[in-house]
Amino acid sequence: MPLKYLEVETSDNPDACVIWLHGLGASGHDFEAAVPELGLDESLKIRFIFPHAPQIPVTVNGGYVMPAWYDILQMGEGRKINKAQLIDSADAVTDLINQQVENGIHSERIVIAGFSQGGAVAYHTALSYPKKLAGLLALSTYFATAQDVKLQSTNSALPVMVMHGEYDPVVLPSLGREALGELVTLGIVPVWKTYAMEHAVCMPQLRDIGRWIETQLS
Repeated sequence: MPLKYLEVETSDNPDACVIWLHGLGASGHDFEAAVPELGLDESLKIRFIFPHAPQIPVTVNGGYVMPAWYDILQMGEGRKINKAQLIDSADAVTDLINQQVENGIHSERIVIAGFSQGGAVAYHTALSYPKKLAGLLALSTYFATAQDVKLQSTNSALPVMVMHGEYDPVVLPSLGREALGELVTLGIVPVWKTYAMEHAVCMPQLRDIGRWIETQLS
């Protein structure tokens, strides 16, 4: 099923796109208010796509139905997830990328971003996409499909920024650092940055994100 999404454009006739995935239990509106806080150069013409995850039962939350990119069976460092659902979500995001390409935005002008659960999907989507992308932004997340993803040669030098809260009790910082090692194993050279926060996004980080996006899309 195609993903529903929220769309925000910084200018008419955008020539670049950022597809930004929210975390568990949230919606595409979660990062809508972040756009003006990024401090982006006014010359950049960017379309932000904020998809809404489907409503599914989540095991670790007692089977409660909520917005989720995939089911989580067990939390902690050894967390267990439904990988098939994650890959299905990645395929749905790939459809969004293709839709933007069909609408005239070149793939190398598209950034994939994701927070927490959305970041795990972003990892799989970006690294398995067959055409060159502009970059991958992984926020407070982990690389759940590191052993399953087939890195495409077109994105073997993909710019990847990994950001994490130093006191994150939900996705432990060790999981973020583990993702760094898995990226290096794939031949990717990521940038790692931490912030004095828990499982969240902070204002200094948003400014850093804005500068990183400008670098990839300038």
